[in-house]
Amino acid sequence: MTVGLSESCQQLLDWQMGVIARWQAPEVGLDPSFIDRRLRRGRWQSLYRGIYATFTGQPDREGLMWGAVLRAGPGAALSYQTAAELDGLIDTPIAAIHVTVPPRREVSVSDAERRAGAPRIIVHQSARLATALHPVRVPPRTRVEETVLDLAQASACFDEALAWAVAACARRRTTHTALLAAMGARSRMRWRTELAAALDDIGGGIHSVLEYRYVRGVERPHGLPRGSRQARQSRGSRSNYLDTHNFMAAVGIVTLRYGWADISERPCQVAREVGLALRKRGWTGCVTACGLTCTAGPGQRKPLAG
Repeated sequence: MTVGLSESCQQLLDWQMGVIARWQAPEVGLDPSFIDRRLRRGRWQSLYRGIYATFTGQPDREGLMWGAVLRAGPGAALSYQTAAELDGLIDTPIAAIHVTVPPRREVSVSDAERRAGAPRIIVHQSARLATALHPVRVPPRTRVEETVLDLAQASACFDEALAWAVAACARRRTTHTALLAAMGARSRMRWRTELAAALDDIGGGIHSVLEYRYVRGVERPHGLPRGSRQARQSRGSRSNYLDTHNFMAAVGIVTLRYGWADISERPCQVAREVGLALRKRGWTGCVTACGLTCTAGPGQRKPLAG
């Protein structure tokens, strides 16, 4: 415990990974002159203007996040890719730190004020911040569902937006029903209809955008039976996903593997091959044509003569 600090101040520092803002000083009985002396003597260091690390050495990632969210002022929250990093939606952090503040608050963080090594801060404004803020997690951040929808809203294309929802559900950070509820609470949402439909499929076990494209472009349009997604088989105390290549080979299950080019450019051919494999193993159905030029099976339609 640092000599000269009140118990409430020490508790705050413990809570905030040793980082404190000058605007918090009066709340915990910390005299600004005490801060200035510590800075002059090199005991403390400035991360951003008015934000201090109460130790020497490089702050860790969470300490830098605390510095950024405190620099944005009271009520700010980590958001977008930074909140996704905290909640395990991404594996590789981005350099900048994203922070959301209430509307009409202007926060400008110049490169000159940042201590060497302190990340750039990207500031967003939101009128929904009070609702979006997670009530207990620290550092302050948006709820997982709000993070996913913010990132989907900012995505360059639908597949990128869908990937955020898929990742959140596949990693069990939230559920498709929770995302649907959060989406319903927003008055404006990019790709609302498409995402709502996709979330139903995610609830059915889809764990990747490629799986989604297979269901929407191959399985359903061609009348193929619904696949059992993320299926597991138990043997004693152990269980395996049935899509694990070595396990499937060991039990004699045929594997058909398709990539992006197959699903996006040759969906009818893929449907034909899957249908043939299923019929050889007892499926009594028939692959149906998805359109006039479909080449999926014996019943494919031909273009009308001109």
